Amino acid sequence: MKVSCYFKFHMNKHEIISCERCGIRMECKANAFNKCQCSTVYLNLNEVQYVSENFEGCLCANCLNELKEEFKLFMSS
Repeated sequence: MKVSCYFKFHMNKHEIISCERCGIRMECKANAFNKCQCSTVYLNLNEVQYVSENFEGCLCANCLNELKEEFKLFMSS
């Protein structure tokens, strides 16, 4: 399952926002999610659930990758 700004489909087309986790400014392309930077991150269903339980807004690709690794560590402990 691709994470593709599914947190904010209701947004206007291409909006400059801050990542909810790290605060970096980024362009969210929820209406063109295949062009959004977060669409480069592949998360399985369990990883998506983990992220969505902890965050409501869009996250940058770097944070999504870090949370993916955090989830792996959580599951292996």
